[in-house]
Amino acid sequence: WISDLDGKNARALSDDGRNLLPSWLPDSNHVVWMKPRPGKAPSRESQIHLMNTETGESRRLFTDPEQLKFSNSMPAVSPRGDKIAFVSNRGGEMRIWTSDLDGRNARAISPVASDLEETLKLPVEQKVPAWSPDGKWIAHWEGVAMTHLSQFTGKQDRARDRQITQT
Repeated sequence: WISDLDGKNARALSDDGRNLLPSWLPDSNHVVWMKPRPGKAPSRESQIHLMNTETGESRRLFTDPEQLKFSNSMPAVSPRGDKIAFVSNRGGEMRIWTSDLDGRNARAISPVASDLEETLKLPVEQKVPAWSPDGKWIAHWEGVAMTHLSQFTGKQDRARDRQITQT
């Protein structure tokens, strides 16, 4: 959905499934978002889409079959609008990647010291990239995903849950 700042002129951009985490391009005519596969974990089973909000035309950002074998989610457009930061499991665990806005030149940008959290022996993931206003930095979350908490695994372990939330 988009609307004027006063809430008027609201309209749906798409009625096709769940569309999450939109990010505007600086031209104010295009938006990217992640679209998860139905019934799947959004960050692990998504693709990024790009839409022209004036014409309604949209497409997947990545079209290469090799890129589409992996999840591409949580898009954030650079301040200049020429690059996108996103989360992908192309290299194994969820990591921060960047690419040109046309999907070319994708590369992981933020290595971790260890793939497993030392105490819990659970995967360290990176998510939720955000560009600095000058486009020189990308901030992101890093830790053990909340999907390992008791409420999601069905195995009650409050001590472990506390450790996970502290990562």
